[in-house]
Amino acid sequence: MGIFAFKLPDIGEGVVEGEVVEWMVSVGDSVKEDDPILSVMTDKATVEIPSPTDGVVKSIVGEPGTILAVGQVCIEFETDGEDSTPAPIEEKVEEAEPVKEVAPVETAPAPTPEPVAAPVAAPTPVVVAAPGARPLASPAVRQRARESGIELSGVSGSGPAGRITHGDLDSWKEAGSPVAAAGPSRTALTGVTEVPVIGLRRKIAESMTASYSTIPHFSYFEEVDITDLETLRVHLNASRADGQPKLTYLPFIMQGLVRALGENPVCNALYDDEKGVVSRHDAIHLGIATQTDRGLYVPVVKHVEAQDIWTSASEMQRVSQAARDGTASLGELTGSTFTITSLGRMGGLGATPIINKPEVGILGVHNAVDTPVVRNGQIVIRKMLRLSSSWDHRVVDGWDGAVLVQRLKTLLENPATIFM
Repeated sequence: MGIFAFKLPDIGEGVVEGEVVEWMVSVGDSVKEDDPILSVMTDKATVEIPSPTDGVVKSIVGEPGTILAVGQVCIEFETDGEDSTPAPIEEKVEEAEPVKEVAPVETAPAPTPEPVAAPVAAPTPVVVAAPGARPLASPAVRQRARESGIELSGVSGSGPAGRITHGDLDSWKEAGSPVAAAGPSRTALTGVTEVPVIGLRRKIAESMTASYSTIPHFSYFEEVDITDLETLRVHLNASRADGQPKLTYLPFIMQGLVRALGENPVCNALYDDEKGVVSRHDAIHLGIATQTDRGLYVPVVKHVEAQDIWTSASEMQRVSQAARDGTASLGELTGSTFTITSLGRMGGLGATPIINKPEVGILGVHNAVDTPVVRNGQIVIRKMLRLSSSWDHRVVDGWDGAVLVQRLKTLLENPATIFM
């Protein structure tokens, strides 16, 4: 029998470390080569590491949330072959200070107390106030009764001379009184659940902190009349060919952004604040913020400028589903030049979305609502869609952000012009 020590492999893309998200195996498990053993989160994506050999797991390194360096031993296997222990890594890894053992303190056993017979208390008589008489109760009991809607004349008193106590009020409520029938009594809760911020949640926290603390955001809001767009959307869905996806509003917004961003390239850019360089892109790669059961991912639809609306819809559905399933590749999760975040059915009047650094802008889309508006002096019902946008004020002036949103508004309110 031999020991095979497996190092965290080079995942590529310049990744030098990874965070343990989940171990799929435990010490003592038998595994086969290529069986999944470890899920690791990098700065780019979550990667599943397969077993390099057949064997029995002898030891593993790192609980979920632990950062492992590329080249660091992360698991050891017992195999049928000879030992395959790698040479020590030059980078020094700090070891935790060993916990000092403390000898147990011996204490003499406490003497067993002699049993003492407790006196049996005589039952306390319950007294009911005479009809028309003022019930006996302390001011505190009377105040509690008033706040609880309890008539003291209907409560039996167990105190001296029939005085009503707090315990009598409790007994009265538990006995099926009108107050008790209204619902269970409320209990103060003291529990606390600690949730480690690890994996994707930690990456989101780091990314949002970096974006919000380094980018001076300004936000811009607008309301768009998409009544005509809704008519076109319904028509296209009713006449779509086999295999074509059902259209939501997002593919129209994506196609509208192709026109608007193309005319306002300052908004389709990445800002390297360390180098002080803004890279304006001709290609339009749209990130689609997608909520999954593992957290928020931003899969990317590449080269939307080269797509028609059906292709945009298909690609958006494909990469979003891949993100939800956990099958999205590294290339599908990187490379966006502008991001759309949709609140969908949650709606809301507005929001201040945080920019997906190093991009310089982000568009938030709310739900469409039938709304009374004034048209030609008449109140009519129109389908209105609210947009929220945020911009990096270091490189995008307020005028530029407003111009782009207003251009998108014009295109969506006149949907034929999106395709002209």
